[in-house]
Amino acid sequence: MEHLINLDKELFLFLNGLGSEPFDGFWEIITKQFNWAPFFLVVFYLIQKKIGWKNFGILILFLAVLITFTDQITNLFKYFFERLRPCNNPEFDGIMRKVITRKSFSFFSGHAANSMASTMFIFLIIRKYYKFTYLLFLFPLVFAYSRIYLGLHYPGDILTGYLFGGAFGYVFYKLFMYFGKKYNLKTATEL
Repeated sequence: MEHLINLDKELFLFLNGLGSEPFDGFWEIITKQFNWAPFFLVVFYLIQKKIGWKNFGILILFLAVLITFTDQITNLFKYFFERLRPCNNPEFDGIMRKVITRKSFSFFSGHAANSMASTMFIFLIIRKYYKFTYLLFLFPLVFAYSRIYLGLHYPGDILTGYLFGGAFGYVFYKLFMYFGKKYNLKTATEL
């Protein structure tokens, strides 16, 4: 386990070191969820267009519960493991790029978990309707990489967040389908 932690730290230092000051502002914009609103609005429009308003409302409810659930599980892990963020790790003083600092813990990344959970959930629902739906996965990749760039998470935090988020997204998709079939909603019968 110690070997994996050391590899994680080395990979973090490598990836974080690839950054440069002229791009810091760009990655600070990327890491804020609100700045992705136009992307979300386009995706929501495409979903609503295919499944209708009633089903879309239910989907939004499931998505809200999914994100809340994922966020709370992430917080449980963070406070259980209490892994210092790279920006707070004294080992890295003077050898890493600290663009942003946060006081909270690192393991695992809520940005990675929430973005992957929501993307997996949406992907599984609309993959039938749109040919290039898999491109949605660029969102969690770019969004979570910003956390490494800015000095807030290790790659292992991101990968673990992806695993948990992907699993939660899949489970909530199955719950959504079950709910849809039980109440005879369009989304469940057409997917």
